Amino acid sequence: MQEKKALLKKEAEVSKLERNRLNAEASQFATRRDELNAKTRALIDSAQQSKDKRDEFNKLVSENKEKRDSLNESANNLLAKADQIKRKFRVAGGLSLSELKREIDHLEFKQQTEVVSTEKERELVDHIAHLWEEYRKKRVELESNTELKEALEKARQLREEASEFHKQLTDNADRAQECHEKMLKCFKEADKVRAEADIAHKEFVRAQESADEQHQKYIKMEKELRDYDKIISSLKKRTKEARESREKVDVLKRAEEVYAMFKDGQKLETDDLLLLQRSGLL
Repeated sequence: MQEKKALLKKEAEVSKLERNRLNAEASQFATRRDELNAKTRALIDSAQQSKDKRDEFNKLVSENKEKRDSLNESANNLLAKADQIKRKFRVAGGLSLSELKREIDHLEFKQQTEVVSTEKERELVDHIAHLWEEYRKKRVELESNTELKEALEKARQLREEASEFHKQLTDNADRAQECHEKMLKCFKEADKVRAEADIAHKEFVRAQESADEQHQKYIKMEKELRDYDKIISSLKKRTKEARESREKVDVLKRAEEVYAMFKDGQKLETDDLLLLQRSGLL
């Protein structure tokens, strides 16, 4: 039984050491998991911040677009008004200044490239000169028209303002795209880190469950060891009681022998007298 107890105690110590090793391993996986989860939360926070900034820039893009389009619409209205003013200054034949200039360019090209009689060439030159005179006259009238000048100047200013808002729109759109890409990158990295954290958690659960198994084995063997101790203690007690009983019988038997000697008048030693006293025969 002592050998069985020694073997069981050795097995219990092995389970205890294995339990401690697995608990330490589980603790390491738990620490790793917690670190990865903290990193995941930080990445998600960063992604959310980028998303919020992206939405802010997109809102600015919408505002810039609205202002740009409004300014362009106002400029187009002024340019339409300017065209109406210009149409009032059409020359004979219903030609506008731009049409008149194209006609002059066409006739001058014709003069330079076609061979005509001297008379027809003179008529062509006179006609071109007349058109030039009309063009300069109408142009002076147009350039001196206050309403037209104001409309064109205001339209130019509005176009410049619209261009500035378009530039802001482009800048904000670029920044929104940068924030969007950063958000996607953070979410992608967060998914990757979360997957690593999940693996660490599974390893933690595995190690913890194995440690619990070893702990249960250790507890069971410790209980068996205590049971062994009780049995061994009981056996020792019974062995001692049996031995003491045998000794008592032997003493009583010897005492009876000494008592018989005493009754026969034989001389007793001091030890014999003490033996009789202990046995109650004297």
